[in-house]
Amino acid sequence: MEKRSVSEWIKRYVYLCFGLMIMAFGVAFSIKADLGTSPISSFPYVLSLIVPLSVGNATILMHCVFILIQILILRKEFPLIQLMQLPIAFVFGYLTDFGVWAINEVQYDAYWQQCLFCMTGIILVAAGVSFEVTAKAVTLAGEGVVLALNHIFPVKFSSLKIGFDVTLVVIAGATSWLFLGRIEGIREGTVAAALLVGLTSRPITWLLKRFEKRFLCQSSHGRMR
Repeated sequence: MEKRSVSEWIKRYVYLCFGLMIMAFGVAFSIKADLGTSPISSFPYVLSLIVPLSVGNATILMHCVFILIQILILRKEFPLIQLMQLPIAFVFGYLTDFGVWAINEVQYDAYWQQCLFCMTGIILVAAGVSFEVTAKAVTLAGEGVVLALNHIFPVKFSSLKIGFDVTLVVIAGATSWLFLGRIEGIREGTVAAALLVGLTSRPITWLLKRFEKRFLCQSSHGRMR
C-alpha cells in the first residue's frame, strides 16, 4: 500500500469533504428541480416523505446499512480503513440537509428552469464524484457495496454499478407506490442523472488528477527529492 504522511492524509480528507459538499449541493438541486433525484438519492428522498426524517438523515441511515452489508459480504476481508465510511456518511448527510436548506427559498415557474436546476445538480454530483475519486481516501458506502459485490461476483464493476443503481431506483419506486400511492422522486431527471453523471465526471476527474499531483502529493514528493 502507498505510504502517505499525516499531512497528506489530512489534505486528502479535506479534499474529500470539499467534494462531498459539492455532491450534497448537487443532490439538493436535483431535489429542488422536482424532476427526479439521482439513483443513489432516490430511496433516501422517498423515505424522507414517509417517515419523519430529513433527506440527509435518511441518507445517513442508508449508508449505515450499506456499511453493514459490506461487512457481512467481506467478513474478515473487510478493510478496517473503510470504517471511515461511517463518519463520512454523517458528513455527507448533514451537508445534504444544509444544501437543501440553502436553496429552499429559490423559486422557479417554468419547466426549462426545472431542467436547468436538474442539469446543475447532475454537474455538481459529477464534480463531487470526481473529487471523491481523486482524493483516494475512502469510498462512499454506495460505491463500497458495489466493490464488495465485485469481490465475490465475476462481473465488471461498471455493470454491477448499473445494476445496483437500477435496484435502488426499483426499491424506491416500489416503496413510494406502496406507502404513498404514487411514484415520487423518479422521473426524467433520474434517467438523465444515471446516463450523464458518469460521462460528466470523466473530464472533470482528468483535470483534477493534475491538481492531485501538484497539491495532494506535494509533501511526499518533497521528501523524495
